[in-house]
Order: sequence, then structure tokens, then C-alpha cells
Amino acid sequence: MLQGTGSNVGKSLIVAGLARAYARRGLRVRPFKPQNMSNNAAVTADGGEIGRAQALQARAAGVEPTVHMNPVLLKPQSEIGSQVVVQGRVIGNAKAREYQSWKPRLMEAVLDSFGRLAGEADLIHVEGAGSPAEVNLRANDIAIMGFARRADVPVVLIGDIDRGGVVAQIVGTSVVIDPEDAALVAGFLVNKFYGDPTLFEDGMAFISERTGWPALGLVLHFAAAARLPAEDAVALDRAIQSRLCARARIAVPVLPRISNFDDLDPLKLEADVDLLMVRAGTALPVCDLVVLPGSKATVADLGALRSAGWDIDILAHVRRGGRVLGLCGGYQMLGRSVGDPLGLEGPPGTVAGLGLLDVDTVLGDDKVLRPVVGRTVADGEPFSDYEMHMGKTRGPDRARPVLRFSDGTCDGAASADGRVAGCYVHGLFADDRQRAAWLHRLGAEPTDFAYEAEVERVLDGLAAHLEEHVDLDRMLALAR
Repeated sequence: MLQGTGSNVGKSLIVAGLARAYARRGLRVRPFKPQNMSNNAAVTADGGEIGRAQALQARAAGVEPTVHMNPVLLKPQSEIGSQVVVQGRVIGNAKAREYQSWKPRLMEAVLDSFGRLAGEADLIHVEGAGSPAEVNLRANDIAIMGFARRADVPVVLIGDIDRGGVVAQIVGTSVVIDPEDAALVAGFLVNKFYGDPTLFEDGMAFISERTGWPALGLVLHFAAAARLPAEDAVALDRAIQSRLCARARIAVPVLPRISNFDDLDPLKLEADVDLLMVRAGTALPVCDLVVLPGSKATVADLGALRSAGWDIDILAHVRRGGRVLGLCGGYQMLGRSVGDPLGLEGPPGTVAGLGLLDVDTVLGDDKVLRPVVGRTVADGEPFSDYEMHMGKTRGPDRARPVLRFSDGTCDGAASADGRVAGCYVHGLFADDRQRAAWLHRLGAEPTDFAYEAEVERVLDGLAAHLEEHVDLDRMLALAR
């Protein structure tokens, strides 16, 4: 089990790299995360949903993702708390304190999924959530040491030297955790080191001496990791270098409950695209395309969009002849109204949308989770992506759909002039043919790189990087 001294220390990427490294050695590897909290989710081969990071880790291991790789997924919403997904299916909503009482029964689902994976694997990499040093949450824990103790798995602790204080991170964790938990720790890694690694040899020795835990590796910063899909919205704070000479400028308002934002990752890699992730407090810039991304709470994020003044910016953008694309929740916002009669996101009611598409959405508790294939209506370009949404959208502008599925049904809606469009399908820009078609419409010149092949190349590079900086033989020997 790979645990971290805190969030965002690089656990997800290290698990992905280890999965690829050990799979290349011929082992049957499976990733596992007992509990994840993320609005960036993926549709699994068995028709459920899991955290995006576990889907990437499954890909690194060379297997299809299943719901058992992430049996508990928490998707933060608005004032109702988080949507709770167990083994791929929504079972309800819970606020933080209420959720604590759910954990004992959720542990049984976690152990069931772990047992299923164990029956088909030589090696399982378990990713922890948060930090074992959060001792106030240790009771009923299912995601860190609580799971490690129940499943009897050895733990490797990961510290992040880039944020500073890594010695205190690891030594401090050894001091505050329960002695029986500490006994499960079989070693530690230090991640995100810059510069000459010999300069931290004394630091590694000091940590080992104070904790009694062996040092398993000092992992140097791996810059290419930024080209992989990110797990959560923390990654959106990374600076994206502005490309002032790019022909296509795309602005994305970053809403509080943004989801499936990896839809945008392929655009970051296009040399002729200037992708601007705009935070509240900043006006949307003059651009060619505004993309409204997915949202876990459409009504609340629509309110946040108005509070930021972005509704005014978007309407001005359209008056200037600019384009707007709404994806999933963003598509719902573009319509005349969004209704929530069941109170799924908060108090029941209906709110006005942006009115840029002549459609109305009613949220419901039936969740669509499925892979889809088809072609765009405008130019006949093929796509192979996925749907993940709640709610139905109807209205006259659906007579101009954006996508046509292979079964003949259609998705999405467009304005009469075609400059405003929306659809429920995620992953369009990851399809090289689709991405090229959208960029041609903006007057940009797409590069010839293959996005999926690029992900594979980076995963191979990450595996080789860990082979160089981590004692993988010793780690394998520690596994039970």
C-alpha cells in the first residue's frame, strides 16, 4: 500500500508508474484505492464509475478498469455533501459527519472488492487517501491505515520534498500514528526531488535512523507527468504557459465543482492552442472559443458562474461572433432552464440558464454511464468516448444535434448559426480526429501527435524513471 504524508504528494502517479514497471516484468498487476474523493471519474468496462486516477493506473497495468479498483468514490456536490458511489453505483448523498457512520458497512464492500482483485492478480498496488497522520479520522478509517490493518498489507510512505519539510513529514508521521499502524510501514520514498540527489543522502539516512524504516528511493521530478490525465482539481492550479502566437485561444471558466476536466488535457498539448483556465475574480478574455466544462453540481456552478460575472462575458463573447461549447453540465447551463424537482443538488426548484440554446434540462436520479461511438453531425468525423450524466435535456435546438451515435440516436444541440453547441459526451478532444476537426473550425493548425500514444509513451517513461530511482526488487520482496 502506497500512502502519503499528505494529499498531492504524487501517490497516484507513482502507483501508475509501478503498475507499468511490474507489468513489463510479466506480473499480473491491479491498482486499488479503497476510497477516493474526486469529481474526475471514468466509466468502467463493467458499466460503473471509478476515480480517473484508477482508470489511468489500470491502463498502466495493461488491463480494463473495473468498479472493484475503486469501490468507494465520493463526488463532492453543493450543500448536500458528497454523492457516494459504491462499487460503481450511486447509493446516496452524505455530509461529512454523516458519512463517518457509513464507514463500517462500506468497509465490507471495500474488502469484497479487494478480495475479487486478489483472485486475479500477482500484485496489487493499493493507493491510500489523505495521510495516516490525520489521527482525528483514524476511527472507522477505510482508506488508509484502517484498510491496511484489516487487509494486512505492508505500507510504503511517500513524502513530497518539493513542498518542503519532508524530513518532518515522514518522521512526524512515525511519531503521531498508532504503534500498530507504524509496524505496518515497511519503508519510505521521497518524491519530487530537484537537483543533485547526493545532496539529500544525509537526509534519507536521518529519516531512516529516526523512524527505523528503510529508504526505498529518492524519486527525481518527472516533468512529463504533466502530460498525463490529472486526478483532481489541484492540477488546475498548475500554470499553463500562454502561447501568444497560437491561432486558437480557448478560455475555460474554472467552476467550484468542475468535473471530468481531463476533457481539456489534449488541448494543452497542441502547439497552436492557447488554453486559458480562468479563475473567479478574472474576466473571461477575448478568445475564439469558451468551453463550459462538466460540473458535479450544475445549479450551484451556474450560480457561481453568475457571481463571477462570467455570464455577462459569455454573452458579450457570443455577440462578437465567438463560439461556445458546453460539455455535460456545461451543456445544461447553456439552455433556458435547469430544473431539480427531486432536490438532488440542493433545495428543489428551477433556475434560469444562460439562454444560449433553446433547450431545458430536468435533473433526475437515473445516471447514464456508458461508452459511446459515432460521428459528428457537422463533418462526419468519428469518435469513441463516454457518457456520464444525470438529467434529460429537451427542446427545439436538439433538432440540430452535435453527435450521432452508431445506433442512430443523437446527442447535443446547436444554435441556428452553429456557434453555440453542447453535448453530454466526454473525451472528444482525446480523439485525434475530433480534436483536429474542432481546431480546424477555429482556424488553428492541429499537430500530428497521437494523444493516446503520447499517454502510453509517458507511462513507459514513468516506469523507466521509477526503475532508476526506486528499489523495485526490494519493494516486490516486501509485498505479501
